[in-house]
Amino acid sequence: MKVLFSLLMALSLAGACAREPAVSVRQGGEQEREGSGDGAAAELGRRAVLGQTVYVPVYSHIYYRDERRVIQLAVTLSVRNTDRDRGIVLNTVRYFDSDGKPVRKYLSKPVVLGPMASRDFVVHEKDTAGGSGASFIIEWSAADSVTEPVIEAVMISTASAQGISLVSPGRVLRRLPISE
Repeated sequence: MKVLFSLLMALSLAGACAREPAVSVRQGGEQEREGSGDGAAAELGRRAVLGQTVYVPVYSHIYYRDERRVIQLAVTLSVRNTDRDRGIVLNTVRYFDSDGKPVRKYLSKPVVLGPMASRDFVVHEKDTAGGSGASFIIEWSAADSVTEPVIEAVMISTASAQGISLVSPGRVLRRLPISE
């Protein structure tokens, strides 16, 4: 179990370190790296946007030794507004299973996250509905341009004296850019 924990921690750290900054293309074909520019968006290395659709892969369980042995994981999806001055609106937070079928909606109506506020959504350790290939889709928007929120999932399990944890960052599928 210690070897599995060490291997998973190394893979988790390697994945976090290997992340390359996003590249966008400005009008005229000029490339811009994430974090370029000035103002509040540059403070966190994020672009100012009006909204996004974000995909977050999560795992309600992981396999060890073979496909019959699993470790159940509790999942915490965290949405953090990084803008110091403006709020964002969480429009939808949906949870999908390994086959891409909807499991549940976490919001019955949009929720406002004030400046620097955060909101967590939990999948309990015993909840196996998502499977090993589960995911979240989060859609958020803002009335004015804001810095991108940090959206990620933390998965954790403890058994006896052993513990395992993984972090999975969100990936932007669609961005509502500021009109120039």
